[in-house]
Amino acid sequence: MSIKTDLTVVFDLGGVLIDWSPRYVFEKLFKGRENEMEFFLSEVCNEEWNLQQDAGRSFAEATETLQKEYPQYKEEIAVFENQWEQMLNGSIEGTVEILKELKSMKTPLYALTNFSMETFPIAQRLFDFLGLFEGIVVSGKEKLIKPDAAFYNVLFDRYSILPEKAVFIDDNQDNIAAAKKLGMTAIHFTTPEVLKAKLIELSVL
Repeated sequence: MSIKTDLTVVFDLGGVLIDWSPRYVFEKLFKGRENEMEFFLSEVCNEEWNLQQDAGRSFAEATETLQKEYPQYKEEIAVFENQWEQMLNGSIEGTVEILKELKSMKTPLYALTNFSMETFPIAQRLFDFLGLFEGIVVSGKEKLIKPDAAFYNVLFDRYSILPEKAVFIDDNQDNIAAAKKLGMTAIHFTTPEVLKAKLIELSVL
């Protein structure tokens, strides 16, 4: 098959192609203590803390710093790194099928992902579909994270991608807003079915 349009498609990974959540681990660890788990995930090992690893901070530094601040959760904090792989619940198969369909149409495919460089090799080992991308820009390597415009510009410059000729797919609204501001067509991911319908509307599929 040939390319249906001249658009490049850029995927986020976590929450779009990869089902990852710390809850898969901590729901077991805090079983019967749901309120405490919610406190732990919102105030201790929260999204802001984890994003610093995506931005290049080592897990060793992150863990040590947080354990000093919350010594009562020393073991639980260590679990975030030690059991990170158990926070993966496989791939989001419907989206993987869309990715494969786009690949069969020779659509240019790239990924722009907030991901720690310490854990990204685990994802590469587990998910063969990552090999379908012509390029993957990883925040932990670049020490930049979405929604920072500079991170998107790394993708544009490295692979000679014109924002106005690119469709960006992400499950985070802030990242979507940043992509639109830069001139990309952006799709907020909710389900593979909705994504497929929107790609058909854009004549990408």
